[in-house]
Amino acid sequence: MRCPFCAHKDTQVKDSRPADNRGAIRRRRYCPACGGRFTTYERVQLRDLVVVKSSNRREQFDRDKLDRSIRLSLQKRPIDPDRIDQLTSGIVRRLESLGDMDIPSNKIGEIVMEALARIDTVAYVRFASVYKNFQAAGDFEDFIHELRPTEPVDS
Repeated sequence: MRCPFCAHKDTQVKDSRPADNRGAIRRRRYCPACGGRFTTYERVQLRDLVVVKSSNRREQFDRDKLDRSIRLSLQKRPIDPDRIDQLTSGIVRRLESLGDMDIPSNKIGEIVMEALARIDTVAYVRFASVYKNFQAAGDFEDFIHELRPTEPVDS
């Protein structure tokens, strides 16, 4: 493992332990060249996923990009960081289990929205505003109106 501080080619593992409900291994590493310490995570990857964008452009699936967008949606919300890690891991496992290596980006967006809707409505709306490309306040109003159950009308 290359050192992120000095780019030395050989670093030493000082400590390893399970992380993310045993879905990953957390390793504390040390660089003998510069003395830097850093942490890495190793996860099992079942298959190499490719994201197919709406423009038919293809790119490698990036777990970190997915995690960043979920964390941005959940920013300043009362959700435990471990719960966010579990959410991201669950979404990745679900994508890997779809059986196809080419995943349309809209399918990923739907799965993320479904997961966020179960844990935090505000994060769900935040993510939807980017995913659905809201342009005006009316877009938010229409979307929130869809979330609210219809109220019975008194006669």
